[in-house]
Amino acid sequence: MTDQLLKDLSGNLKIVTDAMKLDLSGIRTNRPSPKMVDSIRVQYMEQEYTIQQLGSISVVPPREIDISLWDPASVPAVVKAIETSGMGLTANNDGNLIRINLPALTDERRVELIKLVKELTEKSKIRVRGIRDDINKKIEGLFKEKMITEDQKFRSREKVQDAVDKANGEMEMALGAKIKEISE
Repeated sequence: MTDQLLKDLSGNLKIVTDAMKLDLSGIRTNRPSPKMVDSIRVQYMEQEYTIQQLGSISVVPPREIDISLWDPASVPAVVKAIETSGMGLTANNDGNLIRINLPALTDERRVELIKLVKELTEKSKIRVRGIRDDINKKIEGLFKEKMITEDQKFRSREKVQDAVDKANGEMEMALGAKIKEISE
């Protein structure tokens, strides 16, 4: 009975931590990453695509992202999508190749980005606490219905807390790595 609850907990915690890591990967740092632009939505041929679906993305050190599009006719739509994405990026059209040069981050922008990644992490931790509370209520319900003993209840709650601590630790590591990346 509690095994299924713990399995559900693990799955839900993984979903939350993976979503948080994905959110963090899309936040700009001094180091260019294909993840910064791969999910930008592009209106092309009366359909909506991601940049990743329209071409290949590569990084040219130190601060350039190149997007090689498969269809040269899609270039204007992709350039427009990048420039209106709200990320402050400027796309340079070079045939069917789009170059994005990332300017160095200012100290003020670094502080804003660090604040943003901390907020994202905190929201994820709040989701984790909500999941933990739901599972603990279900365990308490099983105990009240006399489906598990008091020892099983306490052991299950310990396992729940261990899983939550592990997820929080994983999120803290991802946060620390992202802050370090932003500070470079």
